[in-house]
Amino acid sequence: MQAVMNWLEKYLVPIATKIGSIRWLVALRDGFISTMPITMAGSLATLLNALLNTYPAQWGWTGFVNAMQPVIAIDGFVWNGTLAIFAIFFAAMFGYHLAVNYKADGLGGSLVSLSAFFMSVNTTTSLTLTKSLSKGVQKAFTDAGATAVADKSITVGGLFSMSQLNSASLFTAMIFGGFSVAIYIWLLHKDITIKMPDSVPPAVSKAFTALIPSMVALYAVGIVNYIFNKITGQVFGDWLNATIQAPLLKAGQGAGMVILVALLVQLFWFFGIHGPNVLAPILESIWGTSQLANIAAFKDGKPMPYLWVRNSFDIYAWFGGSGGTIVLIVGILIFSHRADEKAVAKLALAPGIFNINEPIMFGLPIVLNAIYFIPFIIAPVINVTIAYFVTQAGWVNPVQIAVPWITPPVLFAFMATGLDWRAAVLAIVNIVIAFFIWLPFIITSNRLDPAAEDEVAK
Repeated sequence: MQAVMNWLEKYLVPIATKIGSIRWLVALRDGFISTMPITMAGSLATLLNALLNTYPAQWGWTGFVNAMQPVIAIDGFVWNGTLAIFAIFFAAMFGYHLAVNYKADGLGGSLVSLSAFFMSVNTTTSLTLTKSLSKGVQKAFTDAGATAVADKSITVGGLFSMSQLNSASLFTAMIFGGFSVAIYIWLLHKDITIKMPDSVPPAVSKAFTALIPSMVALYAVGIVNYIFNKITGQVFGDWLNATIQAPLLKAGQGAGMVILVALLVQLFWFFGIHGPNVLAPILESIWGTSQLANIAAFKDGKPMPYLWVRNSFDIYAWFGGSGGTIVLIVGILIFSHRADEKAVAKLALAPGIFNINEPIMFGLPIVLNAIYFIPFIIAPVINVTIAYFVTQAGWVNPVQIAVPWITPPVLFAFMATGLDWRAAVLAIVNIVIAFFIWLPFIITSNRLDPAAEDEVAK
């Protein structure tokens, strides 16, 4: 056991530490975290509309649905201002955090990233003309610059479709936001700026300081987009979505990638490195994007495009926090006679119910505790594997609503899957399985006094 731990500590921990210190990845992680209020507001609107419109309409509660129309309309406004244009918020937050991480002006970085994103998104969209439209209306579309592409379809230029501003364009925001802000930061650090006298107000001086770096960065993005469009006839953002984002999201649906990430999160955490934070760029870029696509599909009443998304890990394996540690807490309270472990478990129970597990991780501790190494690694991996194949089989709904991560286990699964009771049952089954994986090690630890446990760790 000690040899395995030494090997992991020698080779795994330096990699995790290196990843966790890459400022670009930290900015990516913080960019997603900063958009959480937007995500939660949009998800709440989706959930309320499901409760007030989608499900009641299926049940034939027409009167109820009609009575709830004001609330449903309000939810529509909230959706349009949040998840429907999510990529805009992410582009701004990513640029801000990237600039701040490199000791540059965050507001300037945010604006540059946002502008670069809009420059790289398609400004045309196709509309279908129905028979109900009059000839005058169709002529108005043509006069506005629309070009007929089929008998009843037109392509309209000079506008952004919401489908180009939601999670489908996140990789465009990442790549062009990073490219433009990198140029902006480099020019600032090279002091290629306009200097203003000290008598000039700070806000004006800061704006002039950012003038040259911002203009150069944005023209660089414009040149790249122009050359690419001339060579390929495509908008760069559309190409990114088709050739990079779509294949990555598809790869994220594979069992191997899902299980590997679950394993790495546990390994990092065992050595005291916050696994979900270290791997947040992967978790959010791939499975977070997939989850946003599911939320949009659920809102529109369409089939879920992805079966495994970001919250799937939380509801089926990370109950109580990474490692499913609420199971350990309950097991200690029931079966342990060790005063030290029971004292920590009592303190950690309330936070654990709301998926906050730092008290048990560092208070017991689980970190670098050889007794609990095996269940901490194995239980979540088994839980993820079971839940993955059950979801793939279609026995439970995929996650389709983003629920706050502090939602207690089981309820979390029920709400995130659109009130699917089968998901709640699967979460309970996984909790029971994890409990019996943890139990022998709890009993083993119970037989050791703290001094003997220290010897085992050595």
